[in-house]
Amino acid sequence: MSKNVYLFHEGRADMKALLGGKGANLAEMTNIGLPVPPGMTITTEVCKEYYRLGRKFPANLMQEVKEKLLYIEEKAGKKFGDPENPLLVSVRSGAMFSMPGMMDTILNLGLNEQTVSGLAKATDNPRFAYDAYRRFIQMFSDVVLEIPKHEFEYILARQKEEQGVSYDQQLSAESLRQIINDYKDLVQEKEDRPFPEDPMEQLTMAIEAVFRSWNNDRAIIYRNLHKISHDLGTAVNVQSMVFGNMGNDCGTGVAFTRNPSTGENILYGEYLTNAQGEDVVAGIRTPQPIAKLQGEMPAVFEQFKKTAYLLERHYRNMQDLEFTIERSKLYMLQTRNGKRTAQAAVKVAYDMVQEGLISKEEALMMVEPGQLDQLLHRQIDAKVELNVLAKGLPASPGAASGSVVFDADEAERLGKAGQKVLLVRTETTPDDIHGIIAAQGILTSRGGMTSHAAVVARGMGKPCVCGCEAMKIDYDRKIFAVGNTIVNEGDLISIDGATGRVILGSVTLKDPELSKEYLTILEWGDQVKRLGIRANADTPEDARKAREFGAEGIGLTRTEHMFMGQDRLPYVQKMILAETLEDRQEALSHLLPMQEGDFYGILKEMQGYPVCIRLLDPPLHEFLPSLEELLVETTELKITRNDPARLEEKEMLLKKVRSLHEFNPMLGHRGCRLGITFPEVYEMQIRAIFNASARLVKEGCKVLPEVEIPLTIDISEMKFFKERIDIIAKEVMAEYGVSFHYVSGTMIELPRAALLADELAEVAEFFSFGTNDLTQTTLGFSRDDAEGKFLTHYLEAKILKENPFITLDRKGVGKLMKQAVEGGRKTRPGLLIGICGEHGGEPSSVEFCHMISLDFVSCSPYRVPIARLAAAQAAISGAENTGGTK
Repeated sequence: MSKNVYLFHEGRADMKALLGGKGANLAEMTNIGLPVPPGMTITTEVCKEYYRLGRKFPANLMQEVKEKLLYIEEKAGKKFGDPENPLLVSVRSGAMFSMPGMMDTILNLGLNEQTVSGLAKATDNPRFAYDAYRRFIQMFSDVVLEIPKHEFEYILARQKEEQGVSYDQQLSAESLRQIINDYKDLVQEKEDRPFPEDPMEQLTMAIEAVFRSWNNDRAIIYRNLHKISHDLGTAVNVQSMVFGNMGNDCGTGVAFTRNPSTGENILYGEYLTNAQGEDVVAGIRTPQPIAKLQGEMPAVFEQFKKTAYLLERHYRNMQDLEFTIERSKLYMLQTRNGKRTAQAAVKVAYDMVQEGLISKEEALMMVEPGQLDQLLHRQIDAKVELNVLAKGLPASPGAASGSVVFDADEAERLGKAGQKVLLVRTETTPDDIHGIIAAQGILTSRGGMTSHAAVVARGMGKPCVCGCEAMKIDYDRKIFAVGNTIVNEGDLISIDGATGRVILGSVTLKDPELSKEYLTILEWGDQVKRLGIRANADTPEDARKAREFGAEGIGLTRTEHMFMGQDRLPYVQKMILAETLEDRQEALSHLLPMQEGDFYGILKEMQGYPVCIRLLDPPLHEFLPSLEELLVETTELKITRNDPARLEEKEMLLKKVRSLHEFNPMLGHRGCRLGITFPEVYEMQIRAIFNASARLVKEGCKVLPEVEIPLTIDISEMKFFKERIDIIAKEVMAEYGVSFHYVSGTMIELPRAALLADELAEVAEFFSFGTNDLTQTTLGFSRDDAEGKFLTHYLEAKILKENPFITLDRKGVGKLMKQAVEGGRKTRPGLLIGICGEHGGEPSSVEFCHMISLDFVSCSPYRVPIARLAAAQAAISGAENTGGTK
């Protein structure tokens, strides 16, 4: 019989898959001698079995739980359900990966009318006992019975108003007793049954509720956002309660061993005296900085400081800690690797290397590649005058402007419509996750630096200002007020997550300044990575930015973007409309010097580095007016009859557009098919590339042009173009009296090209995978149609685990890529192979490119740092050349 339940001392830190992150770390803290209240963990396998059995427990589960409870009772010196000296427990979820605020917690479980009296007598504190009981009823009813929390909050607020008090802890024992009675009446009304009194029934229902919560909407949204598997399940931690709300010698808090916003090496966190843990993270009361604990409880503070130091060194990572103080005694309730901003992640990793705590390789693995994108976001320009309305706590750095929205559903709706919004709430809850994702930033009137809003925003890299108490929100009127200033829903405001400022109107932002820690971390990565990192760049400005971010060349220059300028489009259209070769060449003669100038600028910016230039790829109709617009124009001209010459011109254009119209342009007359039909177009581009190269060589610059033929499917196409490329190269070199190195190759973006890579490599000197089109043609998905119509359903139904246009489809597209690499290099050992699709800057896809031994990845300039770090991590983690799926 497999073991379903582990006591804390029976587990270890390396059992996260089985015990969840929380359970494994509670076990580890117990075993290294820290003060952890005794408890047990029900494994993630039980959660999986619960769903396999159709939402039923394994037969022996509760018997095992009861057996383990006997040990916990002995360690705690209390009995579960005993009216005289009751053991109360907390029930918490704990998945393998940290999901802050996503799952549900129940405190004080085991209380009923008998045990609450026993608790009051044992502590000689009826007010404390009734406060614990009303909290338990509210949490249990919300999490287990699924009665909306706000209905209980209304009862609580009404009682506070009647008592004339502001805070929960100011309520008298009599008021709390009345609240309990009102809560129970509400449960009876909603459930048509009394609130459960039997502690074992309470525990059974709570365990099941945690399992259910694994698949609630917010948990699914969070896992989708952070690419966490839906198959892992959650563990359940049942732990003896310790109380931070028994008086002023008690408290509770959340702390980080370093500042999670900046990375500064200083104990950072918050606590509340006479409170329970949920009060800190829920934002119900604004807590005190952890440093103040030194003045209130110096001995406890020193013990906590030493514990924090010990745990950081034990785990070799910044820790996020939860603790409770009961009658001046410290208890540790949780440790985990702390969520942090990108700025903090980079600084912590760098500093820990300098402190001798970790190696450079460990430091590189501590920073998530996707986080680096946050460091490239713009900040508020300090030179600009701001209309500062209020100030809160700087909970997550960065700045954002947007329209005020008070509701998460509305934020999601407007965000999907392309509108920039700021979500403004009294405090956020896990149910707001979809609105947080859609918003540019978060602003709350309550809560601290470790509140739900702060933790989730930091994890997403969104700016957040919390605890802006000057802001009074009226949800009914959809306004907030600061003094006499009223801000309506839809009004523009800005927030500065670095300073906590709330600003009226939108703000001017400036480019970020990259720290020495950031630059050093990436340099360390460059020392270990095997993949080269290039950028996709279509202008000299893009090329310059790419070099600033560390690109080692250009993996894709799209020449079609150069045809869209107002000075060029008339000649492009003239070329398309030309009826004879002479007319077409006359139009091309105007485009040649323009193209030459484009390539000159890019090659000059990247001198000494390779530049891959793709010849014209899209179908010609994309350079002409739309069919619908022309039909409207010609119809109007026919009706008015006042411009016959213009009507004739538009009718000729309409005829040409109709002749070029295609049912499926992606698979039609584009790419190398254009170059075969109209070779003079490609010849003009090839000559422009080589003219620019020759001019730069004469100026003393080193150039490495790579001429790329798009959409090939056969060796004959490559031979057709290779012959022309070589002839033009010789002519240009002879004309300028110089020589330069160049190569010609192809973009692999069709399955047939991947399958016949061994043949193509007889002529092609390099391959570059165009994974966007290769994904479309392999899956048979039109990207725009798929993402707009059915792909979300595929992801929700788990038919596909990832969006294949964001994360490379290793099983299908990846298999073709692997076959192409093997085939190409069998024919031409040492064949240069890269990837230039959008996947080139996505960490999982970069890892796969490392695994199948590509030479480089190419991505947008702003994603170059992400690719550099992802490539280093792939090398460090030892991703093998297996082509396996993930």
